[in-house]
Amino acid sequence: MERTLAILKPDCLRRGLVGAVLSRIEAEGFTLRAAKMVRLTEAQARAFYAVHDGKGFFEGLIAFMCSGPCLTLILEREDAVAHWRAVLEPLRTEFECGPRENLVHGSDSAATSAFECACLFSGLEVP
Repeated sequence: MERTLAILKPDCLRRGLVGAVLSRIEAEGFTLRAAKMVRLTEAQARAFYAVHDGKGFFEGLIAFMCSGPCLTLILEREDAVAHWRAVLEPLRTEFECGPRENLVHGSDSAATSAFECACLFSGLEVP
């Protein structure tokens, strides 16, 4: 089994789409291993997205991710990273997301997932 991080971003919560996204997660065969509501500080967002520092969209991304609460999740299933990445675009299309406010985050590799999960969850929060 593999684990991946998912973040339901501030626009997902503002638009009342948490239930729809969680239903889709379950329908796709993921097991929810951890969940936590967070409001990222600017420092946390900068550390989390440091790989994008210096890119044209970075400051807007940081402002967006700090604009409201997020629901962070650790999901588990076979091939979790690739499967969640495959689900992201259809979700974003279905709910008409823009390029900046794109509803959900997904780790792009197993290594990134390990870093991101450790960044947002302590060992005590993940069974």
